Order: sequence, then C-alpha cells, then structure tokens
Amino acid sequence: MEPCKKESATPYTCPVAVTVDVIGGKWKGIVLYHLIEGPVRFNELRRMMPETTQRILTLQLRELERDGVVHREIYRQVPPKVEYSLTEFGRTLIPIINLMRSWGMEHEREILDRRNP
Repeated sequence: MEPCKKESATPYTCPVAVTVDVIGGKWKGIVLYHLIEGPVRFNELRRMMPETTQRILTLQLRELERDGVVHREIYRQVPPKVEYSLTEFGRTLIPIINLMRSWGMEHEREILDRRNP
C-alpha cells in the first residue's frame, strides 16, 4: 500500500481524508446506513436516531446534500413532506457503509470491553 502523498493542488493530503471528510463524524455514516433501503422522511430518521438532535441531524443532512451524496425531495403539500435518499453518487458509498456495519458487529464487544475495563 502506498503512503499518502500530497500530489495535487487539493486540500486533501490523502485519499482517505476525502472519504472521511464526506462520511466522517458521529452521525453521517448512520444516516447513510438508514438511507440504503430507500427514501426516508426527516422525522423517521429522527426516530431511528434518538440520540441526535434535530439541529445536528439537519446540519449533517445539509453537508451530505452539499457533497452530492444525499438528495432532498420536498413535496408541496400540507403538512410539508421532505424525504431524503441516496443519490447515484451516494450509492457508491454503500460498500463502505456495509463494511463499517460488519466491522462494528464483529468488534462491538471488544471495543466496549476496552473502554470499560
């Protein structure tokens, strides 16, 4: 494996940094995981992720939308309906998200034991 090198005039020092910039943070990976199966309304995401606040979830979704990973669909009705889904570009992250899920399932107990000796 090659070490990360600064070869271009981009703000990233490593290709891994690009990925972490897009899906890093406490909630983005979880949001992406919940969108794999199809569109989800904002309040459904809130229910799926009760530990996050409305503000943080909104910020994370906006960043994912800005990066072209998530699409926000607004339905003009009363009350307003907003759904979020993965874009085609966002779907390229599914293998990474699934690997993260598998790694978490395999190593959750060990991580918890290490953090609470």
